[in-house]
Amino acid sequence: MDGDTNAIARHSISLYVANKPGVLIRVALVFSRRGFNIDSLVVSETQDPRFSRMNIVARGGRETLEQILKQLNKLVDVIHARDYSYEDVIQKELALIKIDCLPERRHEAFQVMEAFKAKTIDLAEGTLAAEVTGSSEKLDAFESLLRPFGIREMVRSGKLLMARGNETT
Repeated sequence: MDGDTNAIARHSISLYVANKPGVLIRVALVFSRRGFNIDSLVVSETQDPRFSRMNIVARGGRETLEQILKQLNKLVDVIHARDYSYEDVIQKELALIKIDCLPERRHEAFQVMEAFKAKTIDLAEGTLAAEVTGSSEKLDAFESLLRPFGIREMVRSGKLLMARGNETT
């Protein structure tokens, strides 16, 4: 990578950790001590219930991230931690977005939803709630097009990632 190795960038990090109490706080403290902000964090069980997968999107310099990864990999309950920011991996995110939508504007909202392959999950007198999945960039664009309607509420899952092919994340 060219340029400043510690320029602020978004990083997609995956950790395979023991499924035990206290692991999350120890991982978060490693980021906090280095001044990295965690933008999103998804933790879930894996195919083996003894372990969990953590997908973290965080901002900071690449050089600092390398130090964080070294520290994470030294933690007893971390099996492995890896930065997937510059690798070809499967990445998805889920968003639930509720907008103000009177009946006379529903057709317009449905057109936007159709373009993004979003699903209607709730329809009320003056609101509409949609579910959409895809890349973070796709969700950002969807949110941007719904903003003129008036977003009442939005929840995003955070980025999920998985290695392609035979490789294990």
